[in-house]
Amino acid sequence: MSADPDDTTVPGPPPAKRSKPHRELLTEEEKRANHIASEQKRRSTIRNGFKDLTDLVPTLKNINNSKSTVLFKAVDFIRYLEKRNRGLRDKIHAL
Repeated sequence: MSADPDDTTVPGPPPAKRSKPHRELLTEEEKRANHIASEQKRRSTIRNGFKDLTDLVPTLKNINNSKSTVLFKAVDFIRYLEKRNRGLRDKIHAL
């Protein structure tokens, strides 16, 4: 078995990295405005998530609940659904 020089792979220099285009640095006021906007978006997303939970969990409808109450009642409802689903699955398997 002879080694053919064309079959060997010789590592070459790594490809040149492209530098990112130069961006202007943000001023402190721009950074602050971006931070405020990001925080408002985050809070809005959380608020919408709690609203969705309130709409989905029957024991939460038409009542003004704290966020912790929403979470605890949502957990209770999910556990109830899991238990009910297990019972229905057992009925199906018994048929």
